[in-house]
This record gives sequence, structure tokens and C-alpha cells, in this order.
Amino acid sequence: MPRYFIELSYKGTGYAGFQIQNNANSIQAEVEKALQVYYKNTFQLTGSSRTDAGVHALQNFFHFDVLYSLDNTNKDIYHLNAILPEDIVVKSILQVADDAHCRFDAQSRSYKYHIYQYKNPFLQHTAFYCPYPIDIPLLQQAAAEIMAHNNFTTFSKKHSQVKTFECAISESRWEELPGQQFLYTVTANRFLRGMVKGLVGTMLLVGKGKITLEQFKSIIQSYDNTRADFSVPSQGLFLARVKYPPSVFPYMATSDVYL
Repeated sequence: MPRYFIELSYKGTGYAGFQIQNNANSIQAEVEKALQVYYKNTFQLTGSSRTDAGVHALQNFFHFDVLYSLDNTNKDIYHLNAILPEDIVVKSILQVADDAHCRFDAQSRSYKYHIYQYKNPFLQHTAFYCPYPIDIPLLQQAAAEIMAHNNFTTFSKKHSQVKTFECAISESRWEELPGQQFLYTVTANRFLRGMVKGLVGTMLLVGKGKITLEQFKSIIQSYDNTRADFSVPSQGLFLARVKYPPSVFPYMATSDVYL
């Protein structure tokens, strides 16, 4: 039975997150509905990453199985996008190995968090308005400190049902953008529930001068999530990239694979 990955982007403002909810709309529900309308069949999608309410994705993947090969995915993409709401877009449909899994086969995921300091109506749904003095060199030092650790219990929300709190962070950096804007990028093999918002919120305490770098390090090593700050809003957070090994895509040239 052929398996396909769907690559998509979405603006999460109007949704209760990725996963299907009993009493609220979700990205998964809208995509499954569009697939059912177009292919006239019922699908249950598996997602590469679950994003929370209000969180956006520049790139996310689902996988699904069909009884037949899809002959014209470009046509399918066009029609699916015509059915989907304007804040969700299918970017590609890729045939993969029959046992490929878009969640478990992912090598890494990258998130970005966007902050702006001057009122801008065009950023209010896709960035965090934070009009307070921020020391960017201190933020950058805090981001570098994160690279020295692998246990992130402190930045996992309560009742997270995971076997381990260890994550391998391969990228953690703040950069200053034009117009008094800041962007945080973090890449890891896996993330815990609420982890990126907890990292950003707690680093901002350093950047605002409310805690020192030594205190930040102590918070990380405390393994106590009551000491982290998860209060930054969801609208600044984007799932930016999901990376897979070329072996997942045996039907495509390596240069065509989304890495």
C-alpha cells in the first residue's frame, strides 16, 4: 500500500493546535476533511510534530496510505489547496518508503520565535510584541549556554508523558533583524511539550536583566519547571523545518528531497 508524505504550511492563529480536538477545530481536522472531499475516501493522518494552539508552521509533514499510486500530485495539490482554508497550504505530496514514518524518521526539527519591539499591525499575529529594553548579547550568551546541556526537564510542561527529558540541541541562537526585531532559532532531534516557549521566556528574563546568566544556568540544572517562564505567547512561534534522511524518499532524486 503506497505511503505519502504531505508537506504543508499553516498559520495557526485560528486553530486549537495540530491534533484533532473534540470541541475545537485543528489543522489535522481541516486537512483530513480536504483529503476526504477530494479523494472520496477517509484518511487518518499521522503528523511529524504536534503544534499547540496558535503556533504556526513554515514546514510540517503528515503521512497517509492509499490503495493506489497517485499519478498527478501537482493536480492533487492544486485541488486540495482550493478546498483548504486560506491559512493552510499543501506544498508537496511525496511518495515515500512503505514503512516510512513522518514522526519517528525525522532526524531533527527547527523552531523559530519572532519578537518585535515597535508596534506593527502586520506582525501582531505572527510575532510577540515586547516593547521593553532587551540586551541582545546577553540573549545570545543564554542561547549558547543551552548548547551545553541535554536534560531539559526544566522546560517541559507539567504532566508531559515522556520516557526521557533528554534532547540533543544542535543549534541555539538569537539574531537581530532590521526594525528592532529579534529571531530565535533552535534545532534538536526532539522537543518536549512547551519547551521552546519555556526556553524563550526564561532567556528573555536574562535579556531584560531580571536574572543573571549564572541564575539561568542554575534554572536549567534545577530540573524544576516551576522556575521556567512559559508565559510568552504562541503567535511568535513557528515550526520552521523538519529534516529527514534521503532513505525515506526512495522514489526521488536526492537533490529533490526536502532536507
